[in-house]
Parts: sequence; structure tokens; C-alpha cells
Amino acid sequence: MLLIILGIIIFVVGLSISRGNDNLRRFGNPARIVGFIIILLGISTACIVQIDAGQVGVKKLFGKVQEDVLASGLHFINPLLEVERLDIKTKNYTMSGTHDEGTKSGDDAIRVLTADGLEVTMDLSVLYRVVPKDAPKLLRETGADYEDKIVRPLTRTRIRDNAVYYDAVALYSTKRDEFQQRIYKTIEHDFNERGLLLEQLLVRNITLPESVKATIEQKINAEQDAQKMQFVLQKERQEADRKRVEAQGIADYQRIISESLTDKQLQYESIKAQLEIAKSPNAKVIIMGKSNAPVILDTKDNK
Repeated sequence: MLLIILGIIIFVVGLSISRGNDNLRRFGNPARIVGFIIILLGISTACIVQIDAGQVGVKKLFGKVQEDVLASGLHFINPLLEVERLDIKTKNYTMSGTHDEGTKSGDDAIRVLTADGLEVTMDLSVLYRVVPKDAPKLLRETGADYEDKIVRPLTRTRIRDNAVYYDAVALYSTKRDEFQQRIYKTIEHDFNERGLLLEQLLVRNITLPESVKATIEQKINAEQDAQKMQFVLQKERQEADRKRVEAQGIADYQRIISESLTDKQLQYESIKAQLEIAKSPNAKVIIMGKSNAPVILDTKDNK
């Protein structure tokens, strides 16, 4: 467009020179030729537009946005049209409390109030892209700076609106997935109405207040101590049961032995023992008395 305007100016100047001073008239025709060439060059460049991969072109004619879009490739268009390119690839908008980790430098974490009145800090990543067919609507209603006008403020607002339905500890542990799905649905609906497609919403980190973290740690330690004591008690019960069974077995054994032994049985066992002693190579003296137990004297000379 600039080349066309420049060519028209040069052509008009050349035309004026041709009708003016005789000394300058000889420069008129070359100026008009140059102007005409620049106009043709401007028209040819304005008619041919290349849209790169991962982009769409939105056409505007005198400030009015056209409904049809240009896909990636080479296009021949009206030279009066202005084409604005929008990126339709997946974008990542991260809000984090870590320095230089998020899209904005510094602490950009989201601070929300939970149902129990505690302040929780969240790090979040939003994966989204522009819907190609809705690019004219997005450009007309929001503009090219939709990230600052829609993605950032809408996401932060929806997270704060939904966090009030959860307690801090539940949000940190058992209800985390449920909370993520809930905010995903609400943000997805808002994005679709504005020409954006929400692909994924990632709750990267949830930081609890220090007082809550200390309480959780104390609770975990108490539960671990209780489980340890339960294990010790169970082990002691098992040991007591083992000793009880062992004692019962010994008692049963002694009872059976005492019931089965008779005087004749004891006399027989005594004779067998004496026989074994007699067979021993060691010297000995067996003194038999009236008692049931004989006296055995070893007379072997120990040197």
C-alpha cells in the first residue's frame, strides 16, 4: 500500500513538472514512468500475500474485519485489503511464583481464599490456541492482545471463584483433581465464546500457609506413631500367643508322660541304662541297694 501511495505521489509530481517550467519539463516523463512502475510494483506486492504455517490471515478493508480467513500458503487478494496474521499454534501461558518461570517476570502466582478462610497460592499453566474460523471474531471483539485481555484475567478470576468451594487441605490433597476439572470446564466455556480453544489446564503447584503445613506434618507424625504402636502391640500379642501355645504343649507333654509311666516301665528303663553303663569301656562299680537307683562308682585311674 505504501508503494502505491509513493508511486502516485511521484507520478503526480512528474505530471506537474511536465506542465511547469521548460527547464524542468524534461524530467517530467521519467518521473511519471518511475511513478507508474512503483505503482505497478506496489499493486503486485499488495495483491500477493503469504501466510506462514501455523498462522491465519484476517482481512480488513478500511478498518472493517472480513469474515473469511486466509489459511497458510500464497494468496492473491484485493490490494486495498490489509491482512493481519494471527498465530493458531498451541500457546502456553504460565503464572508462577518462581522468578522468571512464568510468562510475566517476578511473582505471578495466583492467591485465592478457600472455604475455611485460608489463603492458598497456586502456580498454573494454560495451554490454548486460537480457533481459525473464529479469528475474525476474536480480532474484531478483542484485538490481537487477547492474552492480556482474556487469557490472564479470566483464568485468574475463575480460579478464585471456584476455590471458595474447597477447604485448603482438601484442595491440596483429595480434591485437587476435582478442582482442576471444575475450573477447566468453566474456563473452557468462556474461551469458546471468544474464539479460543482451551486444550489443557495444569495446576502445577499448591502452596499452603505455614501454619497449615505444620499442622499437617504433626498429624502425619501422630498417625505414623500410632501405626508403629499398633504394630508393636500386635507383635506382643503374637509373642504372648506363641508362649501360651508353647506352655500348653509342655504341659500336655508332661501330662501324657506322667500318665503313661508305670513302676515296671521305670524299672525297665533303669535296667537299660545300667546295661549301657556296663558296656562302657570305662571302669566302674555298680552298687545295688534297696532303692530303685543304684550307686555307680567309676574306678578308672585318671592320669
